[in-house]
Amino acid sequence: MRILMCLIVALLGLGAAPLAAQHIPSIHPAPPTDDKENLLYLDLSTGGRVTILLRPDVAPMMVERIKTLTRRGFYNGLLFHRVIEGFMAQTGDPKGNGTGGSDLPDVKAEFNYLPHVRGAVSAARPGAPEGASPEQIEAANNGANSQFFIVFEPRLGLDRKYTVFGRVIAGMEHVDAVNRGEPPVDPSRILRAAIAADDPPPYQPPVGATAPSPPVDLGPAVTLPGAEDAPRSKPAPAPAKPRPRR
Repeated sequence: MRILMCLIVALLGLGAAPLAAQHIPSIHPAPPTDDKENLLYLDLSTGGRVTILLRPDVAPMMVERIKTLTRRGFYNGLLFHRVIEGFMAQTGDPKGNGTGGSDLPDVKAEFNYLPHVRGAVSAARPGAPEGASPEQIEAANNGANSQFFIVFEPRLGLDRKYTVFGRVIAGMEHVDAVNRGEPPVDPSRILRAAIAADDPPPYQPPVGATAPSPPVDLGPAVTLPGAEDAPRSKPAPAPAKPRPRR
């Protein structure tokens, strides 16, 4: 009887213990790649348009923030102020030094199962200081606002620590061409950001950009003097066939 009572008490104690935090995948389907309401266009000074598929199924608040600021024209002209080779390119700061944001409140963390692989687009946020209290850590986790970064190479150590809210599905070569530096000496920039559903105009190169020169027509082929009399090389003799042994 005593053993039975001990087991009951133990089970009650387990039931009262707080459950560990769990990640629950979204029950909403991911948007298709032709869903214009969830396609973000970034026209870059590096020469073309980047298309990002937004993921409101896993990060609805951050996606809504990006859409709101994009439709305000907030991102037009902003620099890539922090670009680390083999890691990521960061933008979205109107101050251009990593300390700025929008006039809207910060967005709560929406850490999810999407990995920080090449082309992932993730919300930047402040880091907690060393030895930070739980309150400081929570404040840092919930500190995303307008800045975001695009990943060059996989950094899976960032998974579930930063909110991935989209991924580049076209034009990654224009992200690869962004000038490096912290900050870059000659920073690349977002010329224009737009949501595809708003029917933005085609990509237009930055004012003052030098258009590529058309190929020069050299006319008909020219035979150099003396080429007619130059001895022609004889073809190499075929390898001799091995003779059968007697």
